[in-house]
Amino acid sequence: MKLGLAEVYNPSMLPTLRPGDRLLLGYGARVRPGDVLVLRHPFQHDLLIVKRAAERREGGWWVLGDNPRVTNDSREFGVVPDELVVARALLRLRPPRRTPQQRSVLPALPGWLPSAVRPLRARSRRLRAR
Repeated sequence: MKLGLAEVYNPSMLPTLRPGDRLLLGYGARVRPGDVLVLRHPFQHDLLIVKRAAERREGGWWVLGDNPRVTNDSREFGVVPDELVVARALLRLRPPRRTPQQRSVLPALPGWLPSAVRPLRARSRRLRAR
């Protein structure tokens, strides 16, 4: 399995992922329901999006964002074919936040470290394909 990095740019996966989070990706990793995926948008193939695999359907994956207010997911564009799945997100890497008054991120490190790196596992509660 090849590894790579990606950055999250929009709020469709809040609260799991925030804009600015980095993702460690596994190319060719097995996809299961609940996994966070990077995939090509079905209508705009040059656009990569991050969504959660809700369930396997005929023709591919039904994917949903974790943020219910953002509907740019399978509710809008339908099933995503397997060939548009680019990678599975393995880890979330959250950069430290710095306030405008801080010259350094060092004071924030003790509070940041415990939440900086998190594995992205399938959700424990059952997903419902809306």
